[in-house]
Amino acid sequence: MTILVNNISVGLHEDQESRVERALKKAGLRPGQVERVAVAKRSVDARRRENIRFLYTMELQVKDGVQVRLGDGVTARSYAALAPEPGSCPMEHPPVIAGFGPAGMFCGLLLARMGYRPLILERGQAMEDRVRGVEAFFAGGPLWEESNVQFGEGGAGTFSDGKLTTRIGNPRCRFVLEEFVRLGGPEELLWEQKPHIGTDRLRKVVVNLRREIERLGGEVRFGTRLDEIALRNGAVSGVRAGGIAIPTENLVLAVGHSARDTFAMLQKTGLEMEVKPFSVGVRIEHLQREIDGGLYGKWAGHPLLPKGEYQLSHRDREGRAVYTFCMCPGGVVVPAASVEKTVVTNGMSNYLRDGENANAALVASVDSRDFGTDPMAVLAWQERLEKVAWSLTGCYRAPAQTVGRFLEGRPGVVFGRVKPTYAIGVEGADFEKLFPPRILEQLRLGLRIFGQRLPGFDAPDSVLTGPETRTSSPVRVCRDETLQAAGARGLFPCGEGGGYAGGITSAAVDGLRVAEQIIRQYAPPK
Repeated sequence: MTILVNNISVGLHEDQESRVERALKKAGLRPGQVERVAVAKRSVDARRRENIRFLYTMELQVKDGVQVRLGDGVTARSYAALAPEPGSCPMEHPPVIAGFGPAGMFCGLLLARMGYRPLILERGQAMEDRVRGVEAFFAGGPLWEESNVQFGEGGAGTFSDGKLTTRIGNPRCRFVLEEFVRLGGPEELLWEQKPHIGTDRLRKVVVNLRREIERLGGEVRFGTRLDEIALRNGAVSGVRAGGIAIPTENLVLAVGHSARDTFAMLQKTGLEMEVKPFSVGVRIEHLQREIDGGLYGKWAGHPLLPKGEYQLSHRDREGRAVYTFCMCPGGVVVPAASVEKTVVTNGMSNYLRDGENANAALVASVDSRDFGTDPMAVLAWQERLEKVAWSLTGCYRAPAQTVGRFLEGRPGVVFGRVKPTYAIGVEGADFEKLFPPRILEQLRLGLRIFGQRLPGFDAPDSVLTGPETRTSSPVRVCRDETLQAAGARGLFPCGEGGGYAGGITSAAVDGLRVAEQIIRQYAPPK
């Protein structure tokens, strides 16, 4: 029997190995009654900076025949195998997956593991070529619209912090984390409260995952964009991609949140879509040591403490929110455009998070009150911000303001301790020319409120770089309880692009759910 013992508190300056003795005592067990003890979850409680503590959940494998009294923080743990029973409906052609981000990768992995030989289409390039092209763009070279920070092997998450946190309580999350570890990720992904893999280690895992799919009989075609979907009698009959017609009865749309041309194609095909709320704003940069100091006080820099992270939010009476998103400790702000003559920002950090700056998106929520209910209109609204940003600098350099000047309504920058990390460079600008007044008001409100919660957040020399526009998909491709698109049997909108996820782990979980749906209906192709 395996049990979890929750809420084991150990002070920063106590022996962390005492967690084992405390867990045994709480469970009423002796050392000889357990076969294995491991950390199941660890978090930092820094609410009282003078008494920072680690909170552990410990996993104990109890020997056969030993009685365990459950309750009072002691619970049984069980793992459900992810192996759905295949259906009986014959499958004439292997399923096709459009997109090789987290949703497409994990959908493809499960289908391949169950013998369905999926064909995965990815408009961008394989990892080595993609990274080479992105690094050339960061160095001032041309933007490759088909393969960039948004498109290519691994999806947009490849150039990020590699956060694997999620708010969904889905048991498939454990499967995702275990696969990341099995394919080369660090062991602590399984027990840290805020697991992250870093862009450097994530890239290796993605390549290993693709090779696993290929070893199991799947195929991944890079440089192959989904151009057309064929429907016959309300059901998928095939696709056209890279100039080639491909017959299939099952298409998984895992195209990511930036495939505007694909969304336009879906609308012409007649698929039902709707606008959904998302957020826009800027990247804010601080010195990482200042964030650590604001969170940990005098214990900042202690070798046991992780790099300081924050998540701040405020909602007004009208339901409008301003919040921080995708915080990257020790990271950099990266150019994330996927369309020529636009500027887009994002955040990225490596596994060690050892850069001088911290950065996060500081964003305001937007919805149909801002851009109407036409899916194509919201995409145009989003792209218009990115084009205006380009016009402010006349190149891929990003417009920037320091916090002090932004709060005072004065254009430009006065750099102090914080130096911008945006690879192509920044130019002082006036965000009054970039964002609508309501968004500016929300961003300023957030800076003032968050500065009261986290000392130094609103420091005058903190750097704002914009715009951050790709927080999530602005549209949703409607689907029913079978996860299939309305009026298009065999078509499965999936992941962030479909509007059903918000991060690496939740997108991967949605990909698994779609794969299970296909498996339960069909027998593997012959």
